[in-house]
Amino acid sequence: SPQQPNVTSFSATAVAIITFEAFAGMWINTSIFCVLCIAWVKKKMLNSNEKILLLLGCSRFWYLCISWAYSFLSIIYPNYLYVHPILPLAVSSQSFFCYSDLWVSACLCVFYCLKIANFRNSFFSYLKVKSDRMVPWLLLGSEILALAIGIIAYDIADKPHCNNRNSTGQGNFWKANIKMDKHFFPSFFLSGFGYAASFMAVVLSAVFLLFSLWRHKHKMQTNSMKSLSMDAHIRAMKSILSFLVMYSINFVCLVLNMVYATKKGSPVTFLIQVFQYAFPGVHSLILIFSNPKLEKTLLKILPLERSVKCKVCMR
Repeated sequence: SPQQPNVTSFSATAVAIITFEAFAGMWINTSIFCVLCIAWVKKKMLNSNEKILLLLGCSRFWYLCISWAYSFLSIIYPNYLYVHPILPLAVSSQSFFCYSDLWVSACLCVFYCLKIANFRNSFFSYLKVKSDRMVPWLLLGSEILALAIGIIAYDIADKPHCNNRNSTGQGNFWKANIKMDKHFFPSFFLSGFGYAASFMAVVLSAVFLLFSLWRHKHKMQTNSMKSLSMDAHIRAMKSILSFLVMYSINFVCLVLNMVYATKKGSPVTFLIQVFQYAFPGVHSLILIFSNPKLEKTLLKILPLERSVKCKVCMR
């Protein structure tokens, strides 16, 4: 019967791991969103960095929420996905929030580069001065592009080429085995272009920022500056490098996800999904601990505050 769950030991393990990652990521991003909303109400305004983080936290929460629901249905109740219009709505919503997450995080990296890096270039100086005015337009453009991708994804998912469709009568369920053919090539090309554009923006911003910090660190070494400032620059470089590595792995997983799109349930697909669910939560956690306000609030929420204080006292 289509209503009966299709559960194996592998699928149960997959659902358990994905559920843990998704809910942990949703909690982390909800914390960011709530803290910034409270600050917005109190101050009646947000700076550019906080605007990006607010939208990023919101996008990642809904991306994880919809992705978890989609994965849960596809693993446990796969037939429910083919009740129109659940599948196109799920694919469209997931695509919208996925691209929103990618491009808003790319905007964050570009913003950090413009604010922190120092280059003697007139165009770079112009962008540095205008960066705060550019942020709302960059975020609006990111959301419009993500919405366009979501609409295209809905149209593609709404017209699948199926080689088997069996109606179950009253329940309006039908089984479909979607073929890879010419119908899906435009969507893959569009997806690849979107992934590559955001990835290139992050890579270029991170490389410029790393080069600027390294050059500044070298100047401090030659001028015998304080080691405390040196340590801060080294920590910043390590943080940027770790984000670049994480984003690179995420980009590879997104590409592999397109390659293995028709091989649902394979161990490779599961490993790709595990990292994709981990990335929004882990990266947001790094952003929290690199922001004193967010870190302080998170430690107040978590029962870790006392243990951290105890460790500091012991030292």
